[in-house]
Amino acid sequence: MNRQIRLKSRPIGAPTADNFEAVDAPMPSLGDPPAAAARTGGAAGPAWSPVLRRTLWLSLDPYMRGRMSDGPSYAAPVAVGDPMCGHTVSEVVESQNPAFRPGDTVAGYDGWQEFAVSNGADLRTLDRTLPVSTALSVLGMPGLTAYVGLLDIGQPKAGETVVVSAASGAVGSVVGQLAKIRGCRAVGIAGSAEKCQYVIAELGFDACVNYKRDDFKQALSAACPGGVDIYFENVGGAVLASVLRLLNRGARIPLCGLIAEYNATEHVGGPNLRPLLVNRAMIKGFIVSDHSDRAPAFAQEMTPLVRDGRIKYREDIVEGLDAAPAAFIGLLQGRNFGKLIVRVAAL
Repeated sequence: MNRQIRLKSRPIGAPTADNFEAVDAPMPSLGDPPAAAARTGGAAGPAWSPVLRRTLWLSLDPYMRGRMSDGPSYAAPVAVGDPMCGHTVSEVVESQNPAFRPGDTVAGYDGWQEFAVSNGADLRTLDRTLPVSTALSVLGMPGLTAYVGLLDIGQPKAGETVVVSAASGAVGSVVGQLAKIRGCRAVGIAGSAEKCQYVIAELGFDACVNYKRDDFKQALSAACPGGVDIYFENVGGAVLASVLRLLNRGARIPLCGLIAEYNATEHVGGPNLRPLLVNRAMIKGFIVSDHSDRAPAFAQEMTPLVRDGRIKYREDIVEGLDAAPAAFIGLLQGRNFGKLIVRVAAL
């Protein structure tokens, strides 16, 4: 059987366990392409060269909240009754595709299930000299998001101050470390004293401010005595409003995420955007899937940095596919510490 976690219903506000359903579905085969292939990147066309794989690791990410809803977005929602979407690391079990052999470890987008089949166009073979889970964290979509957002949109220059929210998370932690490598002052914003200590002591940021402090605005100002040149935005809401007050002329804001607003059931009142006008600042939203052309440069620069320990990372691992719903709900509440990954099976 193929264990799956399916979207049972669309959440109103914060997701609950009732929005998910665990199902033992039939095992996929190498025969005809699955009905959902076109939605999951595995559409076959006339030359169906299937690859069957077993999920080892499943990434849990904030963007999944948007895919649970059916409102307008940059990607199609998960259909009610389908397995939840998600990036995965898997082991090839059977293959009729010459590019993949049984035993290969591959990265793909198989979602919340134990087995999947496609024609292989959505897969890439992984180098096992590094932990394969890094294909879902520092060397995967979160790392590429940090790389593109900071370097292509933020365009950091030595001596500038870079502020990043959710600084202990999978994206924010890489943003700050890349900023330091580029000669910038890196200031993090995180949700606890423990996370701030990690950001400074382990990741090498110059400062980190706990946004839950009563004196958050004053502490943030003290951490940025020269103002803010780049703000890498992952959170939104009151944190964004506080940073806007500190923008320098010509500041840039890569808008990556707004996790504080994902569960809102009505429009959240926005911050004062006047500083963007007064300081000629630039804010640009971006979706990492639009920047796949940057993946080779990202891999070339980041892989040796991770291998040599110059870029550090932290993974928050939960055990078993059935634990995914509760872990995902906790992610949206900020309970995770580091990149949240589910260990579905052992290699």
